[in-house]
Parts: sequence; C-alpha cells; structure tokens
Amino acid sequence: MGATIAIDLGLKRIGLALSYGQGIVTPLGAIERKNRHQAAIEVKKVLDEYQALTVVIGIPMGSTTEDEMRRRVAHFMNLVDFYGEIVYQDESYSSQEAQELMKGEITYKRDGRIDSLSAKIILERYLKIIGF
Repeated sequence: MGATIAIDLGLKRIGLALSYGQGIVTPLGAIERKNRHQAAIEVKKVLDEYQALTVVIGIPMGSTTEDEMRRRVAHFMNLVDFYGEIVYQDESYSSQEAQELMKGEITYKRDGRIDSLSAKIILERYLKIIGF
C-alpha cells in the first residue's frame, strides 16, 4: 500500500510527514534546501522510498498569495517528477501550532523539526477532512 506524504515547502527547509492512511502521522526528517533542483531530487527520493501515491502540500488558502503559491508548488512538483495525486491543504498557522507544541520540549534549533511537525499538522488536517 502506498503512502501519503505531506510537504511543508519552505525556502530554507522542507518539512515532511508520512501516513499510510490509518490516521497515524509520523514526521520525517526535513530536507535542507540549498537550491530547488537539489531539493526536488531529495523529495523524489523520499516519495520513492515510501511509494507515495498522494502528496499533500500546505499552502496559505484564502490569502493574497494563494495563486502564486499554487504556481510555485506546481513548478516544484514538476521538478520532483511525481505523477501521483497532488492535494493542496490549508497550512494557515501550522508553523505557529508546531512551535507551540514544541515549547519546553527541546531547545529551539533550526534543524527542520518545526518544519516536519508543521507537515504532520497539515497531513492530520487533510486526513481529518477525508475521514481518517
């Protein structure tokens, strides 16, 4: 059975989370983004490793930047060369929610944990909508 992978696409890091559809979501290691081609290759490796059928990408829905973000995400996913289903999910406040969840747990570091926790939140929102 293929996986659903969530992506929190950032300019410096790309957060990733994984679910096999039972409502359980696991954050994966984030990808440090040096350039879009390197990032696309690394995302492709993760999608292939977990045999992803669906990618859920967080975008700020309803904002003035939504159309621009959809265009950028579509361009990035073309670089990734992914032919499965791509779903857009509202990412509003997911980073703030992730930071709140981590308060007091660990020293804040820019190592991608927040980004992957944001991806986890995005994927949980999506799974809730589809009934998992």
